Amino acid sequence: MTDQTVAGAVAASGREILCLEVSPGDRAILRDLAARVAELAARPIEDEKRQLWYRHNSLEATRPLVFCDPENGWNEIIRPVDLRCSGELARQWEMRLRKEVFWGAVMKDDRVVEPLFPVSHVYSESDWGLHETRLGGDGGGSYTWDAPIKDIAADLPKLHFPQIRVDSEATARLMSLAEETLGDLLPVRLRTAWWWTLGMTWTLIRLRGLNQMMLDLLDDPEGLHRLMAFLRDGHLARLDFLESGGLLCLNNDGTYVGSGGFGWSHELPAPGFDGRVRACDMWGFAESQETIGVSPTMFGEFVLAYQLPVLERFGLNCYGCCEPVDRRWDLISRIPKLRRVSVSAWADVEAMAEMLGDRYIFSWKPRPADLATPHFDEAAIRQYVRSMLLATRDCRVEIIMKDNHTIAND
Repeated sequence: MTDQTVAGAVAASGREILCLEVSPGDRAILRDLAARVAELAARPIEDEKRQLWYRHNSLEATRPLVFCDPENGWNEIIRPVDLRCSGELARQWEMRLRKEVFWGAVMKDDRVVEPLFPVSHVYSESDWGLHETRLGGDGGGSYTWDAPIKDIAADLPKLHFPQIRVDSEATARLMSLAEETLGDLLPVRLRTAWWWTLGMTWTLIRLRGLNQMMLDLLDDPEGLHRLMAFLRDGHLARLDFLESGGLLCLNNDGTYVGSGGFGWSHELPAPGFDGRVRACDMWGFAESQETIGVSPTMFGEFVLAYQLPVLERFGLNCYGCCEPVDRRWDLISRIPKLRRVSVSAWADVEAMAEMLGDRYIFSWKPRPADLATPHFDEAAIRQYVRSMLLATRDCRVEIIMKDNHTIAND
């Protein structure tokens, strides 16, 4: 199974492409799809949706916006057998174009079909000096891992900040190939998502292990503080490298931001923008799903305190994913320039509605299990959504359907 989540796409982006070519047959297939995308993008409704997102992201009152991301459900909607191209790169591009066509012609949610074709930098990135050993996970199944940090005091000196190496020549060749193949139909744009989350606890538990991290809160709090400080400094160094190298890309457009939603905003880039993108010109995002079992006090001390220096760099911020943030809201509300807040299926909707009001975007994530069952209970789902809308009638609501690992082949 191909990982079709945004986090998976970011992890796969930039990887070395072994064959930078598109055959004549594949080119014809891609051009037919690109022409269809351009046709969909030219519809007046796309600009209507775009303006809705601008208003919504500036906290104006609008109807609730809806974005449906099948994520791994794409493996059932557009199967490998449905792809007609033969080359590896062409099949990647074909999948992206077919998704655009499906969103615009079949899904018909509020996602804007854009008249462009984004291409990522080609790059490699080292690890933190130590790497976990993954056990299991074949075919998209469950897995565990052997975390490499066995003793913080002994192993912390073995860590180093990840290093990014951009292959400028391959990036230029990739851009040129995209221009030659599709550029007269869809303008090609260099748009790289260098991260999904800046939350750090995903990295923390891969290096230390979830169980051990929980024990460290009591058994080795100073060691955990040192490890989190190292991760914070590594994330800040990464931002500095990308910023100084002119590698950051604006995300104040149709770019997916946070754990769902789009970046359309007239508030970004920040004043003083001269064409070279800074973190302050962008949306930032962090979450900490792994620490849901940690008390708010410990979360504030061991997690948020290290996320704040990173999030302070950004012009607008998103926070949260699947973790219910209502129990942490007093702390999370301190994040500067916080705009989009995830309200997961495990959160107290009524409490979050009162907390967020019309001051933040209420980014509701319905439970994906309703789409994974063999029997689709439409009446129950309608009631579920209706109850949320009643509770949030004074909020700035978006409905983000995601985290689908299957849609039951329906």
